[in-house]
Amino acid sequence: ESVVDRAVEIIQKGIEERSAVDVASLTDYDQMKDKLVMEVVSTEANQDLLANVPHKEMEDMAVVYRFVLDSNDDGRATILATNSIITAMGVTPEQLHADAMENAPELKPVVIRGMSEVMAEIMGMSPEDLEMMGMPKNPADEQMFVATVPDKIHGAGVIAYQDFMNQAAERAGGDFFILPSSIHELLIIPDNGNMGLEQLQDMVREVNATQVAPEEKLTDSVYHYDTKDKIFELGEKFVERQAEKASEME
Repeated sequence: ESVVDRAVEIIQKGIEERSAVDVASLTDYDQMKDKLVMEVVSTEANQDLLANVPHKEMEDMAVVYRFVLDSNDDGRATILATNSIITAMGVTPEQLHADAMENAPELKPVVIRGMSEVMAEIMGMSPEDLEMMGMPKNPADEQMFVATVPDKIHGAGVIAYQDFMNQAAERAGGDFFILPSSIHELLIIPDNGNMGLEQLQDMVREVNATQVAPEEKLTDSVYHYDTKDKIFELGEKFVERQAEKASEME
């Protein structure tokens, strides 16, 4: 037997053993649940997909679940949790969601940064340079924040995390609008009167039409979070609710 033959045997054996182990572990929910993350997609654009995968609605978005098997600089290997996979695992959509809520923030924590900080990093500038360009140097003066995850892949899923709204409210200093920048990140705009809903909607539509690849687009909607009533909703619903409140007070 030549060295080459021996090497081929060893490799083949390794592949066979590995695939036997991997396939078994892939259906073992106890092993897989620690790898659960959440992503959000447009409900309208993904109706065929959503017919076959467990998901939770958030206005016009749907939260879906993935098992991250491996993640490094070259990319990541993931498995989308489908109805047939979770049935094979013997787990319910409710349990899947509960476990994802617990594990996703551990695996892919929320990263919220001020737009000035993000711009400074992209352009290789110091806070002083930004100040000269009229960007806020003081974090408290930020008017826009970017929310994502450490590897910036499918980071918009943080919107479904239990503590996300509180964390965003803390950075925004109160109520805020959420703009779906892409499936990878969200923009948080403090609701402080500087920018109105229509202006923000125009911005989202224009950016989606000109800057975002179709497969990375989330939605054309703008969302709002009311910190007092703890309500996440589409911007239009928030405006209607405010109008109703005002007329009731009158």
